[in-house]
Amino acid sequence: MNIKYIIKKDIEQALINIGLQNDYQPLIISSKKKEFGNYQVNNLIKIANLNNIRPFNLSEKIISFIKNKTIYKKITFSYPGFINIFINQNWLSKELEKLFISPRLNIRYSSPKKTIVVDYSSPNIAKEMHIGHLRSTILGDVTVRTLEFLGHNVIRANHIGDWGTQFGMLIAYLKYKKLEKKLEKNLISLKDIETFYCKSKKKCDLDKNFENESRKYVVQLQNGDENCYSIWKKLVSITMNYNYNIYKKLSVTLKKQDTMGESLYNKMLPDIIKDLKTKQLAIEKNGATIIFLNEFKNRLGQPMGVVIQKKDKAFLYATTDIACFKYRYETLHADRIIYYTDSRQHQHLLQAWIISRKANYIPKSLLLEHHKFGMMLSKNKKPFKTRDGNTIKLNELLDEAINRAKNLIKQKKPKLSKKKLIKLANIIGISAVKYSDLSKNRNTNYIFDWDTMLSFDGNTSPYIQYAYTRIISIIKKSTIRIDKISEKINLIEDSEIRLAMKILEFEEIILIIEKKGTPHIMCNYLYQLAICFTNFYENCSILFSKKISICKSRLKLCFLTAKTLKKGLNILGIKVLKKM
Repeated sequence: MNIKYIIKKDIEQALINIGLQNDYQPLIISSKKKEFGNYQVNNLIKIANLNNIRPFNLSEKIISFIKNKTIYKKITFSYPGFINIFINQNWLSKELEKLFISPRLNIRYSSPKKTIVVDYSSPNIAKEMHIGHLRSTILGDVTVRTLEFLGHNVIRANHIGDWGTQFGMLIAYLKYKKLEKKLEKNLISLKDIETFYCKSKKKCDLDKNFENESRKYVVQLQNGDENCYSIWKKLVSITMNYNYNIYKKLSVTLKKQDTMGESLYNKMLPDIIKDLKTKQLAIEKNGATIIFLNEFKNRLGQPMGVVIQKKDKAFLYATTDIACFKYRYETLHADRIIYYTDSRQHQHLLQAWIISRKANYIPKSLLLEHHKFGMMLSKNKKPFKTRDGNTIKLNELLDEAINRAKNLIKQKKPKLSKKKLIKLANIIGISAVKYSDLSKNRNTNYIFDWDTMLSFDGNTSPYIQYAYTRIISIIKKSTIRIDKISEKINLIEDSEIRLAMKILEFEEIILIIEKKGTPHIMCNYLYQLAICFTNFYENCSILFSKKISICKSRLKLCFLTAKTLKKGLNILGIKVLKKM
């Protein structure tokens, strides 16, 4: 149910009936004051001026066309140019009943159903995930959950950098230190591998022979050498198994089958280079293969050159991404591709996209969306790092969140069993980190603050989770079984009506995330819903209502609020708690 959409369509049809055929977009907003109804048409003056009509006269004509619809209780005009819409309580009640019996809150599946590839997380191989991977991972996962809920065929793409020079260095170092057997016997951790990588890189810079040895192993790996391939596979496996544990900890839906590394496209690259040359899109210059794009200019104002193959015949990220687009269209049959990477990748993605279109690897109908995001900052507004200046490991951040949550719970519930304490601390700690990030507009940087995110006040995960547990507690205290209530919801008090309307806004929020990938909209909505419930709880007696019919009606309203909170948190990848 999307009330604003219904009103918008009614206004648009009224404008057509009046004889105004242009594509006007009525702006429907929620009213801030009770006397102005529940919703307002906010751009009536603009539409009236464009048609040389007084706003009052235009409003009269619009109201005459829509006033008899059952959704509206009353429609008025207020100066200088607003249409105030009061929603009919009986209509609201009927719509809530539909939500009550629907397992998916009466939200329809999107039509047409699309195949959508969502590229997110993308950790580095041979390195532990750091906090820079958090936003990509959880933002992408919210979009995936939303799109699947709406019935789309979603393909998760965890694009990992599992090919290239670094593996030649690692193989050379493992052989140099005679560590192959330890690797085979699983006696080497990801932390060890990351240390080896740093040391191999330093040795490569200082030792020309080691550098040549590293390049030799890269070539052998690319040519399918069994020994090199075996070491490479083990390095990737150790890294990704570590990452899968983090995904599980974060309640992120990425699995092994979603990993699509650069190696997947490796065999495509020589043919792509050849084809781009044949189509005269790429040329050789000083031994390298380059594509010049008029859409981008260098410092001299000349077409920018995108290198797709170096002098030594090595391929670059742009080459892999061109192959990636081709594969996702031809093999995965994507209708839409969404990337969750930071803003620094934007130009690179656009260049690969333009080349892919010019080469006819993808059609114009295929949608590319780069859902950029800002950085996590410390209180001094600088990148969030350890005291010694290193990037914080993601696992360390999550462990810290769990420990802080554990200490907080001990203060409030000291008699909790150890098992329950650990479970509760895990859910509250992880949820707090995720919600804190997701509640910020992804396009902006934000300040990381432990105290705020673990607070039980304000727009935080603990506040929303606590609202849910309080509702469950009310329902449990009742002797009335929710599933046995046959009476209809009856909305009497203003706080009941506001809560009902807030519940019915849920579909609108889902559709915004489907289109824009902005989970902070969901966080704001859930916070407002929790506030609406608190106002309802404070102003309306539930279990001790004078009439049993009112008690039953309000229990159903409680149930619908809990159902909506749970579904919203589930879309955010956040668990609910029956007790806190």
